[in-house]
Amino acid sequence: MVKYEAYLCNDGMYSIFKYNGYVIRFLAPYSLERYTKVKEWDNGYLVVMAKYEHNDKEEEEYIDLVPILDNLYLDAHQFLKPIKRVRILYD
Repeated sequence: MVKYEAYLCNDGMYSIFKYNGYVIRFLAPYSLERYTKVKEWDNGYLVVMAKYEHNDKEEEEYIDLVPILDNLYLDAHQFLKPIKRVRILYD
């Protein structure tokens, strides 16, 4: 894992964001099959492509990590500042 890089995937009903030893799980949309591509990363705001069960084509999805981190009592600004890139990574 690269120090400035974070990773996104999903498992069942959860989206998973991994960075610097942290594994942050949050509810995913109910019919999400998998994330396929990160289109944009902007200090906690993600624009990704996702494949859903109900659609043959990928759809654009938006994830805002700031409120999730705030709810976990993490300093979102400090946590997100070193991240330069987010990649899709399934184990």
